[in-house]
Amino acid sequence: MQTSIDIEALNQQIYIDSAFIELLNAETSKVIVGQKQMIDRLMLGLLAQGHVLLEGLPGLAKTLAIKTLASAIDANFNRIQFTPDLLPSDIIGTMIYNPGINEFTVRKGPIFANFILADEINRAPAKVQSALLEAMQEKQVTIGKDSYKLDEPFLVLATQNPIEQEGTYPLPEAQVDRFMLKVNIGYPSREDEKMIIRKNILGETIQKINAVVKPESIIKARESVKKVYMDEKIENYILDIVFATREPAKYKLQEIVPLISYGASPRASINLAMAAKAHAFMQRRGYVIPDDVRNVSKDIMRHRIGLSYEAEAENVTQDDIITKIINTIPVP
Repeated sequence: MQTSIDIEALNQQIYIDSAFIELLNAETSKVIVGQKQMIDRLMLGLLAQGHVLLEGLPGLAKTLAIKTLASAIDANFNRIQFTPDLLPSDIIGTMIYNPGINEFTVRKGPIFANFILADEINRAPAKVQSALLEAMQEKQVTIGKDSYKLDEPFLVLATQNPIEQEGTYPLPEAQVDRFMLKVNIGYPSREDEKMIIRKNILGETIQKINAVVKPESIIKARESVKKVYMDEKIENYILDIVFATREPAKYKLQEIVPLISYGASPRASINLAMAAKAHAFMQRRGYVIPDDVRNVSKDIMRHRIGLSYEAEAENVTQDDIITKIINTIPVP
């Protein structure tokens, strides 16, 4: 166990290492209005080495957010519009015959960038989804006989529209589980939307974003995130929250037993711990507190809990279940 002196020194080091967070927030706020939660979750995924599944209606600045963040970090950005006729080679690349040298050469696909926006991922068939998800998991792709490492940092933001489900290919639960975060995006407030109108009329676009952070700084920050101190009591708190989705009755949550068809996977425990550390880092703190866990719990777990028919009939959501759990589990 670390001593209080170690933690104090660590806290000071994390405070120094996380200084760029304020620069990123200031830069992205030049363009993005009223979607701080989305920007925070993108940064969280980036620092915790996880990917983000974003669910929201069209026009809520999903593309603009990741493009702005990529510009502020001086990183490469590619947008892939998923359609029913897309092929895996359209994403990862393929072998092209070069008659000049009489052999096949590799043409790399758009996956070779730091930031990937997979727009409307549920519009493409399973083979294409799997090609992207394999690249996310393995951080490499295979073209022909050779494997190619993807650039670091590497973040995938996948979007799906919650209202247009006809003619789509919903992501299987096992594949959705590979996303660290599933973030639900709502409409901006009236005041925020007024500001959005004014910014668009004035033509304040992505080109005005300055690169305030280098990709190397993000890679270094990821190592700092791993060093953030997490007490054993916080670890047990995380396990209690996750296990309460699997065995609710043991945690005096009998009323949600018939609402859950399956609980959160072990990835939920791992990602909850990593995200809590990243959240503490973003708060410029060298140790995790219960509020860090509570803050990220819905985004980490909402796509990892299966609802029963009874829950759907009663219009109970995963968020309702998670809220009930975190309000019941004793806080250390």
